[in-house]
Amino acid sequence: MSSITVNIGGVPEHFNYPWYLLLRSKELEKDKINLRWHDYDGGTGAMVHSLVRGDLDLAVMLTEGVVKAISDRAPIKLIQYYVASPLIWGIHTHPRSELSSRAALLERTQNHPNEPINVAISRYGSGSHLMAYLYAKSIGIDPGSAFSFREVGDLSRALEELKEGQSDIFLWEKFTTQPYVEQYGLKRIDAYPTPWPCFVLAGREDFVNQYSKSLQIIQNKIKYHVQAMRQRPELVSELAARYQQEPQAIESWLAQTRWSQDPIDQMTLRKVETELAHLGLIKESRQ
Repeated sequence: MSSITVNIGGVPEHFNYPWYLLLRSKELEKDKINLRWHDYDGGTGAMVHSLVRGDLDLAVMLTEGVVKAISDRAPIKLIQYYVASPLIWGIHTHPRSELSSRAALLERTQNHPNEPINVAISRYGSGSHLMAYLYAKSIGIDPGSAFSFREVGDLSRALEELKEGQSDIFLWEKFTTQPYVEQYGLKRIDAYPTPWPCFVLAGREDFVNQYSKSLQIIQNKIKYHVQAMRQRPELVSELAARYQQEPQAIESWLAQTRWSQDPIDQMTLRKVETELAHLGLIKESRQ
């Protein structure tokens, strides 16, 4: 079997530490698989773009973002779950903002309906975009009229927008943003968990169809490294140092995070489709 290069993308966050361990082990070399990891600060929206363009073969992405991309006819296949527990999104605002709580956010939309709240998002169709819709719905806000979205590209630019007050709120995974909350003095006014398993492994259709055996090898290896990672006695200190977190925060995150290599179940998929269709983010859910 000739060797192949497989380009995989993901956010540079603690969820993807098992991939770092797999790459560091060089175990795939004997299977003639050259797995190359690419960090995507722009999140799921940027990875969808790279999969469609052919820059990536695989990606670890947010469930709702992949479902929307597939609904939009992107040539992407869902392969398996990666993280089965919810993602906890922090709702952040800038230090001088009057939006100091969920109640203040609701009051602003009720008392000033003609002044939309500026929401920073990495890309349209990204998690920061889709989850802003779901969060708004969960607290009784119509995002279509109450929010004005600002596409900023990636996490670092979104944080700058927030710090400078150019955007009113920004949603991102709360453990990842904790160091920036402290550094910039940002306010986290609320938190919202995804109502489904948060991360999936997805791939470009032609790659998945052509290299099914290599893909199965990669899946088996990442399953092993997820399980082995949890047994590492130095795991908390490793993660704390690598992702600039306090050990107590890492312990809390590990306690609530559950990885999974299960196939995608149709019940969850339909739930995601139904929610996105209800919000007008996809045309219709499958029957």
